[in-house]
Amino acid sequence: MGTPEFAVPSLEGLVENGFEVAAVVTAADAPARRGREGAVATAVKKRALAYGIPVLQPASLKSPEFLEELRSYQANLQVVVAFRRLPEGVWAMPEYGTFNLHGSLLPKYRGAAPINWAVIRGEKETGVTTFFINKDIDTGSVLFQESLPIGENETAGELHDRMMLLGAQLVLKTVHAIAREAVQPCRQDDSLATYAPKIFHDTCRIDFNQPCEQVHNFIRGMSPYPGAWMMHEEQEIKVLRATKDPSSPGGLPGAILTDHKTYVKVQTADGAVCLEELQLQGRRRMPVREFLNGFRFHLS
Repeated sequence: MGTPEFAVPSLEGLVENGFEVAAVVTAADAPARRGREGAVATAVKKRALAYGIPVLQPASLKSPEFLEELRSYQANLQVVVAFRRLPEGVWAMPEYGTFNLHGSLLPKYRGAAPINWAVIRGEKETGVTTFFINKDIDTGSVLFQESLPIGENETAGELHDRMMLLGAQLVLKTVHAIAREAVQPCRQDDSLATYAPKIFHDTCRIDFNQPCEQVHNFIRGMSPYPGAWMMHEEQEIKVLRATKDPSSPGGLPGAILTDHKTYVKVQTADGAVCLEELQLQGRRRMPVREFLNGFRFHLS
């Protein structure tokens, strides 16, 4: 059960290592983009169809028709990677249960956006966890974990791609262990839990009143999606990559420094950030030099 690209390597790992994937459950096809015909299949659906695996795309995970069809495949284990919350009638169905791959070292960063929040909060390390699903989100007993470091300038997107591959290895390890009945589930310590709530556009605006380190982490934690943004003369500009400049002379937070050709700096509470990659609404992302060829910042 999965939808985006993050789930594809896990599916591939299971199929290519000889496990019988009875069916795939994924989200509905997305509407076609403007000017194009036909709906767009999810990344997982495309890969499943290439393998000849049946694909289920239920409108409701509680519908009797879906539950009957799911039960007909007689799967003895369900694997969830980047899907949606399952009702008990689904996760409790197979004899060996249902486990989920989560993009953090649980119980840290329970919730919808663990990769983003780990970067935003300046973590030096994160990882992936497999756990048995129960009634409460991301609280089930842990099966296995693998950690990996977060680079000082690494974006959430770059981290996502590394975790996607590490997660696929952990899924395979977990299925092998369950098949051998060699798992020892470990309860999570709820007192150590932190949360990674869903991110909305309004909360992606950059607050340059924060220290340089926090602004830098916020920008890379939102990159490439949904994208941290700033306003300049009623235009929204996404900032997809930036570097820290703690030695920049003090100034009013939010003040822009630029030569209009090679660099743009924005003052923070204790330094500045150098904007390296930018994007206007409806345009492609650009390195700062290219961006400045067609856009002029007006300085106060």
